Amino acid sequence: MRRPRLLAGLAGLALTGGLLAGALPAGAAEPDAAPARTQAAAASYSWKNVRVDGGGFVPGLVFNRTEKNLLYARTDIGGAYRWDQAGSAWVPLLDHIGWDDWGHTGVVSLASDTADPDRVYAAVGTYTNDWDPGTGAVLRSADRGATWQRADLPFKLGGNMPGRGMGERLAVDPHDNRILYLGAPSGNGLWRSTDSGATWAKVTSFTNPGGYQQDPSDTSGYNSDEQGIVWVTFDESTGAGATATKTIYVGVGDKENAVYRSTDAGATWTRLAGQPTGYLAHKGVLDAGNGYLYLAYSDTAGPYDGGKGKVYRYATATGEWKDITPVAEADTYHGFSGLTVDRQHPGTVMVSAYSSWWPDTQLFRTTDSGTTWTRAWDYSAYPTRSNRYTMDVSSVPWLTWGGDPAPPEQAPKLGWMTEALEIDPFDSDRMLYGTGATVYGTTELTRWDTNTNFTIRPMVKGLEETAVLDLVSPPSGAPLISALGDVGGFRHTDLGAVPPMMFTAPNFTSTTSLDYAETKPDVLVRSGHLDGGPRVAFSTDNGAHWFAGQEPAGLTGGGTVAAAADGGRFVWSPEGTAGVHAATGYGTSWTPSAGIPAGATVESDRVDPKTFYGFHGGTFYASADGGLTFTAKAAGLPAKGNVRFKAVPGRKGDIWLAGGAPDASYGLWHSTDGGATFTKVSGVDQADAVGFGKAAPNASYPALYSSAKIGGVRGIFRSTDAGATWVRVNDDAHQWGWTGATITGDPRVYGRVYVATNGRGIIYGDTSESGGGDGGTDPGTPPAGACKVAYRITNQWQGGFQADVTVTNTSATAWTGWTLGWTFPAGQTVGQMWNATPAGTGSAVTAKNAGWNGAVAAGGSVSFGFTGSWTGSNPVPAVFTLGGATCSAA
Repeated sequence: MRRPRLLAGLAGLALTGGLLAGALPAGAAEPDAAPARTQAAAASYSWKNVRVDGGGFVPGLVFNRTEKNLLYARTDIGGAYRWDQAGSAWVPLLDHIGWDDWGHTGVVSLASDTADPDRVYAAVGTYTNDWDPGTGAVLRSADRGATWQRADLPFKLGGNMPGRGMGERLAVDPHDNRILYLGAPSGNGLWRSTDSGATWAKVTSFTNPGGYQQDPSDTSGYNSDEQGIVWVTFDESTGAGATATKTIYVGVGDKENAVYRSTDAGATWTRLAGQPTGYLAHKGVLDAGNGYLYLAYSDTAGPYDGGKGKVYRYATATGEWKDITPVAEADTYHGFSGLTVDRQHPGTVMVSAYSSWWPDTQLFRTTDSGTTWTRAWDYSAYPTRSNRYTMDVSSVPWLTWGGDPAPPEQAPKLGWMTEALEIDPFDSDRMLYGTGATVYGTTELTRWDTNTNFTIRPMVKGLEETAVLDLVSPPSGAPLISALGDVGGFRHTDLGAVPPMMFTAPNFTSTTSLDYAETKPDVLVRSGHLDGGPRVAFSTDNGAHWFAGQEPAGLTGGGTVAAAADGGRFVWSPEGTAGVHAATGYGTSWTPSAGIPAGATVESDRVDPKTFYGFHGGTFYASADGGLTFTAKAAGLPAKGNVRFKAVPGRKGDIWLAGGAPDASYGLWHSTDGGATFTKVSGVDQADAVGFGKAAPNASYPALYSSAKIGGVRGIFRSTDAGATWVRVNDDAHQWGWTGATITGDPRVYGRVYVATNGRGIIYGDTSESGGGDGGTDPGTPPAGACKVAYRITNQWQGGFQADVTVTNTSATAWTGWTLGWTFPAGQTVGQMWNATPAGTGSAVTAKNAGWNGAVAAGGSVSFGFTGSWTGSNPVPAVFTLGGATCSAA
């Protein structure tokens, strides 16, 4: 199951055209618009993530080796995190990074100071080619990442480039912590700071810049970039006190000259004699306790590929090289990375087969310095596997991808892209590793050595790394439905809980567009990427279940899709040569649309079910016949840069359009005549996304939200008077880099806004103003009886399951609230629950309505779901009660 990052990796930013170079902001062009009409200050906002837990590549994990439980993680586009041991969660550290510096959300390396654990450093920059217009920087913090200072570099860094799983490229001298080294890419060599990261200078005595290129023929500069210096390791045994460490090892992107050493504190350098050739050294980890430098090699830079690899041990005292590869060369089809040593037990080493996609990744372990190895899993009799571990993903159940693969594949997988692998230096039982989707870990690692099964679980809470492509907040049903890169998207029934599963049937690799029928919000449509199709899907139950539609010829990707206000028609503008198409019904057949160019962005009017809109190349289009024919309307709109528009719910022909480019027309436009004319909103310097939410108290027009630049300030803005005035609702500590993909308010909760990021997941904010908050109605008094219950197990795996429950009001009286109770007959327990709030202990369960679904009309129904755990058997509960009375079975 190969799942590379879409927007976080080459497949998205290089190929999709959604956030290509030039589409992401080049930054600080001064606008010539009139002064913005902004209020002095917004009411206080609180900001949280809509929980997904993970969703992207974690290429680096860094433990501090002198303070217990001090641990950091780096991501390729989503910033850096510090582990909070008390809360068992990750704390984001780079949310302050703003729009103009969006590239600094890519973290190519992290270093935690062992001499002063309060100090931490991050080397930041996303791309070394022209996709990122800015240069790299080294951020330094003296308070564990709470605040930062920045040292700009004269070259770029590539947190999302090939080779980003190698490292760490940044290192602090364990004795003289004023000294840091940084391995640079693109032929820029080795750099050093002698003032705790404030200034940097090139180490001119280090003369090999590391010229390996993944693909020299790549004209984009992505795969053809030179890997450079890929890791730095100090031998702490060669220093004392505050004197600079004498021996330093450096890994270089050079298959013939991969490892160098200095024995005079970096004054001179020599290539290590006798070293293996033909491979890149992804990692170099020194175990000073037994005098071995361990090296994990691959024949490519990764993180996706690698067909061969080696593991070597170098004796620092004698210069002896020993091949300790865990697998015979003839059986090696992957590279090695993810190298770690047990600091409590010299000689215990682990390494990963990072590029083993099928049937799974592999972890290897030795307790005798590489003389013998054991594996995380073996074949008992092909294709049957014998695992040393059990995967428990009940806290993040979507990690199964809804799959039931044939052996030897399993769901969930042990992982893929496993280049980060660390044993806690203080606890031999604790191990964590990063994958392309999450962070896994165990606290029972030493059971491996006694052939006792140990449990691996997601250790990713708080680390949100999805790239968000579209968001909708319907007026009923789930409060939010998301379109995400790499993991498809989710129906978010509880913003504070991990959804049980991403969209399936079909399961897009990335969902590019979403829409719902305004007057029938249970009807939804989505489009996205999927090798071989289908690339459009429909739902009639508010996104709980989906079915695929047909598709016209000539598609290459999902494009944009729109649903008629009544759910009876759909318009689709896929990527490729197919062009815009319209359908009556759920996409069983599509008719080419006339009068609108291929590649146009499409949306629907939120009142008239036959009216659709389109935009392409500076011209706005409209259709009055359900998308069959379009007519060009307003021209002179932004023809350069990204442009996004939306129609206002409940107001026919009311449209807001945002977009442009810093060196061309840029801003926010409004039309009230179906796109025949647009008026530029005065004072909005730049705008990239616009959305609507519940109107303010005593206001009749929906609240407007925009990721924009107003009054010279970039931020998330809100207007409660149809764009006459604006307030910034975020602050400098909450900026999240690039937020231009989409934005929406919540039609049920005044002040709530959902913000899309490119790598920090979905952010939502709530206001403390009167009328804001979590909305909903008082659930009232639970009714007495007269109910029917349908309980259905929708998915089951070893030790876990997912169930849907539908409760029908069979009485003649409407309910204003409900609480359903039952007892599991075989000791099952509830994990996560959505659309209801769980209570009770053990096998006795109650589920109480959420704030928004307590009202159930006579004859009406309400549904909720949950994940649970089971052992032995998983029978259906025999009795359900509501208000003290027993419900009948459906």
